[in-house]
Amino acid sequence: MTGVFVAGSRAVSRLNAGIKERLNNIMKQHFTVLIGDANGADKAVQRYLAKCGYRDVLVYCMDVCRNNVGGWPTRSHVTGPQVKRDRSYYTIKDLAMVEDAGCGFMLWDGLSKGTLANIISLLNSRKKVLLYMAPKKSFFKLTTLEDLYQALHANGIEDVPAFLTSLGVKGQAALHLA
Repeated sequence: MTGVFVAGSRAVSRLNAGIKERLNNIMKQHFTVLIGDANGADKAVQRYLAKCGYRDVLVYCMDVCRNNVGGWPTRSHVTGPQVKRDRSYYTIKDLAMVEDAGCGFMLWDGLSKGTLANIISLLNSRKKVLLYMAPKKSFFKLTTLEDLYQALHANGIEDVPAFLTSLGVKGQAALHLA
């Protein structure tokens, strides 16, 4: 049974026909959907999977789940009350999903640092990613960081290393084609 890490930006809250078609393909192949509990893309995908009656879903949460539309099993990562609820806090569950998944399907608004980090983590783990770029409503199959660079360039980003650096990406990923 293969797990697909499905996630995306909070700004992507509506699923178009193309996204639904890809989710339908995941369901037809009986893949386990590994999904987070955030508002936006996570919640929209949860709603769609619940509407379709799909049961092979595992919701990843931190401490307490914010959204679990279908009442699916959860994988909760417990921290202490002193832990700040920032991006690094939610990265704990994201990295667990990267580790547990065989591949990813990311719905990105072109700005979300968390979704970009998930894309890079999946690629660095040698896991394929189907990327939906919301601004241009286009799909890209990614297997390497170079594929990500090409997708960003195809979406009108001329200076990809500068763009990635502006989103907080450092090191090898930002300098990949510089």
